[in-house]
Amino acid sequence: MNRLPSNSFTLLFVIMLGACASEKTLDVEVYETSASGNQLERITEFPSGENAANIRLLPDETFQTITGFGGSFTEASASLLNRLSPENRARILEAYFGESGAKYSLTRTHMNSCDFSLSNYSYAPVAGDTALEHFSIEEDRGDIIPMIREAMAISKEGFKIIASPWTAPPWMKDNNDWRGGRLLPEYYDTWALFFSRYIDAYKAEGIGIWGFTVENEPLGNNNNWESMHFSPQEMTDFVKNHLGPRLESDGHEVKILGYDQNRGEELKEWVDVMYQDEASAKYYDGIAVHWYASTYDWFPESLQYAHEAAPDKHLIQSEACIDAQVPKWQDDQWYWAREATDWGWDWAPEDQRYLHPKYVPVYRYARDIIGCLNNWVDGWVDWNMVLDRQGGPNWFKNWCVAPVIVDPEKDEVYFTPLYYTMAHFSKFIRPGARRIGFENPDPDLMVTAAQNPDGSIAAVVFNPGESTRYINLSLRERPIHISISSQAIQTIVIPNK
Repeated sequence: MNRLPSNSFTLLFVIMLGACASEKTLDVEVYETSASGNQLERITEFPSGENAANIRLLPDETFQTITGFGGSFTEASASLLNRLSPENRARILEAYFGESGAKYSLTRTHMNSCDFSLSNYSYAPVAGDTALEHFSIEEDRGDIIPMIREAMAISKEGFKIIASPWTAPPWMKDNNDWRGGRLLPEYYDTWALFFSRYIDAYKAEGIGIWGFTVENEPLGNNNNWESMHFSPQEMTDFVKNHLGPRLESDGHEVKILGYDQNRGEELKEWVDVMYQDEASAKYYDGIAVHWYASTYDWFPESLQYAHEAAPDKHLIQSEACIDAQVPKWQDDQWYWAREATDWGWDWAPEDQRYLHPKYVPVYRYARDIIGCLNNWVDGWVDWNMVLDRQGGPNWFKNWCVAPVIVDPEKDEVYFTPLYYTMAHFSKFIRPGARRIGFENPDPDLMVTAAQNPDGSIAAVVFNPGESTRYINLSLRERPIHISISSQAIQTIVIPNK
């Protein structure tokens, strides 16, 4: 009988113990974007430190199914791409839709013109054309349609498109103007037909429309740019009696999202009317919301209220941007600094000014997306994908910021920190993922997590603090020690094994 020497037995025991420990340790990939310069960098070495936050992932606790993340195809963005070199155009679209990039999966575009158009236009320009015999999407053929098609060719898994009107053509409205006013009742059927014609026209271009919002910002915008007003009951009557039946009779399987304006108390009012009975709720597939009511509050109570009213319907953040700002060019630190202001900094009523302090642009994105996900939002869509150094083009000079800024005269491209912030979610949390539970006892860190259809788990951690934070992350009793830099957002990917 062969006997191992005592030192050999000890060595074997240590090797076996090490193997067991290795099996129990969580295998992760960690990607970080930080004020110190990381741009979706993979991190493999982590310093050790005291007072680690013990974050547990709880995959048996499941919440909403994720529809996607992405940005919007606007005439402003598409026209700027037309002015860049083919190399830079391809570089931007790859960055948004390619496997090496953010892999956007949920997008939006405007029907007729919006403020981020080069001029006012409608697909139904002929007054009195109730049969829409002159309906045409010719305005989109030179810019928006080519941009969408190229993105489709690049995207391996594809993406969904939500289309939103800012207004009906003026001849259908009670004020005969692009701005403000209401849809005249005698044109309700024509306006419903307009949506159906739009689907057919885009389908003929090889582009499918996944969903509509009934009206962008139906509460209006002080008549600054294209808009049209609906009350909650007016919109619901239009959807129940005109839009829903028209799309159904024409055989269009497309989502209808109501409201499409800011979260907060007004959202609750719309929820109550939209879902007041089965006849009203029948054609609504969910609610779309915007973030402009505050620079830091995602209004969890109103989001919870909307979800509880219709747990089986979508709750999608359809628009967000750093508004009322001219973007900083090649200045990453501005996007990590508390200098930006929004429309409410100057214009909010006195009792609402506390909702509009100066803020950090990256923080606003990271906080809002995590806050929304943790309160039942299943899709989050940014506004313009590309703007110029002025924050346009915008016919009303309503300047804003986009994740990618370009200088078409010099053929230069600037990927701001906002681009990498969006990618932390869109690249790693895929359509069909289920948000899962977690325990996070640290009030200074924000966390969300989801399990993808392939079984992998993506957890996103946001650290707005001024110092590195240490984390003991665990999943089913398997731990790993990592750290996150100061002023950083981090995605932790746990493969399915």
